[in-house]
Amino acid sequence: MHLLPGRSILYMKVGTHAKEDLAEIIARKRREIEDEGFAMWGYGGNTCHPTTMVRPFANASAEPIVLCMQPMISKHFAEPIRAEQFSSNGTDWQPIPIGINVLGSRYALCIGSLDEVNETLDLGATRVAVGNSRGRNGRDYVKGRVDKACLELVESGVAESTVVNIGLVAEVVDPYAVLLKA
Repeated sequence: MHLLPGRSILYMKVGTHAKEDLAEIIARKRREIEDEGFAMWGYGGNTCHPTTMVRPFANASAEPIVLCMQPMISKHFAEPIRAEQFSSNGTDWQPIPIGINVLGSRYALCIGSLDEVNETLDLGATRVAVGNSRGRNGRDYVKGRVDKACLELVESGVAESTVVNIGLVAEVVDPYAVLLKA
């Protein structure tokens, strides 16, 4: 993984989602990428809202955004209801391709790859890249219930270290993030 200062990343904690364990999700998303050319990685929460955070973040980045995922034990047991439509702007809606299943989510990241890795990320060497918390240290931002963030890597050693294990990486592809509806 090429995580050098200045690189833009999306950080996200991942685990069981909509009654499906992480291994099942990974296998399904890899099939979707192989069959459809991309997959939609579902999520919720406004810290990475598609239209106000992720899309502006991706559009401002000189390089493709890397999604860095930290596996965790999760208790997300929402109903696995398939989203039927997606929108990049909240106005124009399109059907989700039949070969893509995004379940129990309000939003999704569009990914063109999904690789298992054994890497580390020092959240102390990141800063929030967009929104009201722009410039805040990533280590301080990702606490408590905050489990995802649009971050920029900065020089290491700028703050106290908080090293997390990254088990999955994906390239986020256009249209980057979308809103969903069943």
